[in-house]
Amino acid sequence: MQTWLRKSLVFTALALGTQFAHAEQSDVARWQSVIGIIQGGNVVGSGTGAVTGVPGPWSAQGGHVSVDLTKGKIQFDVRGLVFAAGNTIGNTGTVAQVKGTLVCDTNGSASAGNSILVDTPLVDLDEDGDAHFSGSVSMPVVCATEPDIAFLIRTTSGRWIGNGTVLR
Repeated sequence: MQTWLRKSLVFTALALGTQFAHAEQSDVARWQSVIGIIQGGNVVGSGTGAVTGVPGPWSAQGGHVSVDLTKGKIQFDVRGLVFAAGNTIGNTGTVAQVKGTLVCDTNGSASAGNSILVDTPLVDLDEDGDAHFSGSVSMPVVCATEPDIAFLIRTTSGRWIGNGTVLR
């Protein structure tokens, strides 16, 4: 009887540990890479939380994004984010700073038709198109409760030039 009880307790502890670990991980959204905007003028989000892209395409060599949706911690890296057309092709032109933007509830279903935007502070975009941010922001509850989220890289004017891709 004691052996059965011991095995039962071990199994229960393992099952609970797995559930807690999974619950903690599900609070973190990760994008495996960062790419530039392909179709200029594309809109992400809805209502007052809609974000319009720059007129032309950008490209990126890569990057990654991690957002803790309950603790408000955001970390992003982007590498080689540069114009992909026109006379400034292959460089950043006059764009010297960018910010990361989490677009929560992209379809506006939980927020009266409006997406919720969460911005990081501005960070430098160096001449190679590299930028990095790691810090905390105020995170609205809707970001953790609605599955439709996106991550954008935006200029100081608020238009987006890149996005996180392959959400995990």
